[in-house]
Amino acid sequence: MTTWNDFAASEPDFSRRVRELFTSHKHHTMATLRKDGSPRISGTEVEFADDGLALGMMGGALRITDLRRDQRIALHSSTADPNEDPALWLGDAKIAGTAFEIEKRDDPPGSHRFLIDINEVVITRVGTPADHLVIETWHPGCGFRRIERR
Repeated sequence: MTTWNDFAASEPDFSRRVRELFTSHKHHTMATLRKDGSPRISGTEVEFADDGLALGMMGGALRITDLRRDQRIALHSSTADPNEDPALWLGDAKIAGTAFEIEKRDDPPGSHRFLIDINEVVITRVGTPADHLVIETWHPGCGFRRIERR
């Protein structure tokens, strides 16, 4: 298992850019798996805390049941429309991993908190010149990789 802090220590520049994409907006998209295996998409907020990448959820949320049954999760940062110059678009970030529930004493009653172990981190953006995509990925055991797609 790789925590956000482990990933950030191994790839400080890449993790900084991923974090900037996630913290530039408050709301993001999260995917979990329903009981029948179909995807559930939910809005969420993320927190880069001392103990890692965390998600808070209100009691009764169906995604809590999803994560207790199947810990796999995917997060997608908000995507801002590019300016007229697509090369100025910072891109978007995605994180995939597994979520595990923890208890925190200072969380509101009835709320739930999950930390994410990282399986994959991706930034996709337009390259320079703006005639191709740049896809940067990181996986535990494989490290950082950059792909250009025309």
